[in-house]
Amino acid sequence: MELTTMRPGLDTLVSGVSGIVARRLTPRKTAFAVADLLRDRLPGPDLLTPAEREGSPDRYTSRVLHAQPEFSVVAVVWRPGQYTAIHDHVSWCAFGVISGVEDETLYRDMGDHLVEIGRAANRPGDVSGFAPPGDIHLVRNTSAEVGISVHVYGADVRALGSSVRRTYELPVRAT
Repeated sequence: MELTTMRPGLDTLVSGVSGIVARRLTPRKTAFAVADLLRDRLPGPDLLTPAEREGSPDRYTSRVLHAQPEFSVVAVVWRPGQYTAIHDHVSWCAFGVISGVEDETLYRDMGDHLVEIGRAANRPGDVSGFAPPGDIHLVRNTSAEVGISVHVYGADVRALGSSVRRTYELPVRAT
């Protein structure tokens, strides 16, 4: 295992995720088990330095805090109004919101267009997990404060460069 730096709460989170991954559950069960772990061990904002917590005025920022072949821990910082492209992931994921509100819109791929199938406003302390397929979404910080969230992916994002499998530029239509 490799920790990129020592950060409050990261070592216990990594240790817990390692134990879950070693059980070799299905991707969906792994995502839910890691989400349960995050509920108990969600780090605080001091996981990041004050400068890291500022984010960037240009776009949301992702910082890999830990990476190994089986999983990665990433902190995401969102200034108000910042958002992702519509995308899906290469692996299971669990996330917990430390600050801000991550408004998530879920979509289904209909081949030539996307259909919105759900929304969730994830607030501080909220935790969730998912696994492909069916993980197409857009995430936006809808709060007036800088948002911080911790994401655990079932892949080495340091080696891949990102957790995103693909982005979607299909039109979004009503059902």
